[in-house]
Amino acid sequence: MAKKQKKNGGGTPATVALTAAGTPFTLHAYEHDPASPSYGEEAAEALGVSPDRVFKTLVADVDGELMVAVVPVAGQLDLKALASAVGGKRAVMADPAAAERTTGYVRGGISPLGQRKRLRTVLDASASEHTTVCVSAGRRGLEVELSPTDLAALTSAVLAPIGRA
Repeated sequence: MAKKQKKNGGGTPATVALTAAGTPFTLHAYEHDPASPSYGEEAAEALGVSPDRVFKTLVADVDGELMVAVVPVAGQLDLKALASAVGGKRAVMADPAAAERTTGYVRGGISPLGQRKRLRTVLDASASEHTTVCVSAGRRGLEVELSPTDLAALTSAVLAPIGRA
């Protein structure tokens, strides 16, 4: 995979963070359809990538603390498993406005990388089955492909089975 960056230092906070860390990644852009019912499945189809390799970034509230859950777009987040993975009791999906405000990204473009306030992250264990995975690069219509090992390292993620079909 080639590392991509703009010469002028531009890009999204996610790509800036990847470049600053010296992490190899590939950027994939596609034409986002605002009418698409699922941002993640749209990305998988547009990129011709299996939906089990494209991961969505969800923000949840576990016992009053916002955190990030990264799961395959083909499935759903298991909130009980997320709470258990971080030693919590109860998890609910975060208010979308709070998720946007805290991460600095808009819904459908929230990246686990380069967030305004770094949140604790849990990456679904299925990511380790792949050589590379795709996650949002920080805006709708832009995905970044990188190794799950690098993704976990850059986000200090806990790997746990938090996704379900």
